[in-house]
Amino acid sequence: MRVSSLDQHPETQLLDLRQMAAQRGYQIVHEYTDRISGAKARRPGLDELMRDARRGGFDVVLVWASDRIARSVKHFLDVLDELNRLNIEFVSFREQIDTGGPLGRAIVIIVGAIAELERNLIIERVRAGMRRARLEGRSIGRPALVLDREAILRDRQRGHSLGQIAKTHRISRATVHRVLHEQPSQEKVA
Repeated sequence: MRVSSLDQHPETQLLDLRQMAAQRGYQIVHEYTDRISGAKARRPGLDELMRDARRGGFDVVLVWASDRIARSVKHFLDVLDELNRLNIEFVSFREQIDTGGPLGRAIVIIVGAIAELERNLIIERVRAGMRRARLEGRSIGRPALVLDREAILRDRQRGHSLGQIAKTHRISRATVHRVLHEQPSQEKVA
């Protein structure tokens, strides 16, 4: 299972997959979940699934939808190819695809291509919206962080911890660390 963000919940996927496994008479040996974008090739749940696959931990991989594995066709096909080499069947609940036969494999490739197209269209729409916002003079992204560098340095000289300084100035410890280790800019004089 995979959801794209921490505020999404994989329970719907989980219930559907458990029901499918029961209907097919499969024994569930492990459930793998990622809470990260499908665009990321390295994902803890998927990485663990592939490690277990290489160790012969199971015969079938059930996914809620083929885009839960990846949205890049290349990455998707790499995963499917490796599963195929390991004689592990791939079954997708939403698309009702089963790679047990050549037709299932062909459909999976087509679905993967469509998922990648969908992702590219989303990216292009976001970029177009950002271009329009810039042309309209709107700022994009977070507002610039305004820091009182002297106060941060003064607090540190007074013996305050990074955590105390971060809390006082409502910034992260990493930002405090960065401010404390920045080199003062050197002005060029002619």
